[in-house]
Amino acid sequence: MNDFELQDEPGITRRRVMTAGVAAAVGGLVSASTPAWANPAEEISHAAESIHQKPHFAASARKVFEALVDTRQFDKVIQLSAAVASKVALGNKPTQISREAGGTFVVFGGHIFGRQIEILPNERIVQAWRVRDWEPGLYSVARFQVVEKNGGTKINFDHSGFPPGEGEHLAAGWKANYWEPLAKFLAKS
Repeated sequence: MNDFELQDEPGITRRRVMTAGVAAAVGGLVSASTPAWANPAEEISHAAESIHQKPHFAASARKVFEALVDTRQFDKVIQLSAAVASKVALGNKPTQISREAGGTFVVFGGHIFGRQIEILPNERIVQAWRVRDWEPGLYSVARFQVVEKNGGTKINFDHSGFPPGEGEHLAAGWKANYWEPLAKFLAKS
């Protein structure tokens, strides 16, 4: 008989029993000293809203991207939007769009503003995006993935983290104030 084998169980050694005992003792200390946490399933919102849209444009990825990040071009897109056509009071702040990650943007007279989280030229824009009348400090995430395909460009757009109940209004707003006027602007240029 091997010095490390127990007589009752031939496959279990004293070394394995001692290792298991130490692990159990340490595990007991850890579980005794940590607070009780909520069940992870209770920490996940199953009611969170998000928007996923895939607008398509008859223009190159470069032109679409530039229209979204160039202040002068996007100001022209705004002028073609439903918000301006309906004479909604947006504010009087001038359009400003930083082309740098960490830079800020202000559009629609200051009604929409935020910070550029990521900018990958001709490919991706990720923004911390908010509406002026949301609670202070509340930002959503707007992600524009620009994909050139078959002579045109598709944007895989995702928007999440906005206040509950705003999804339908925001989804309609993206279409009427971003995608439709952007298509008109690109057709003119």
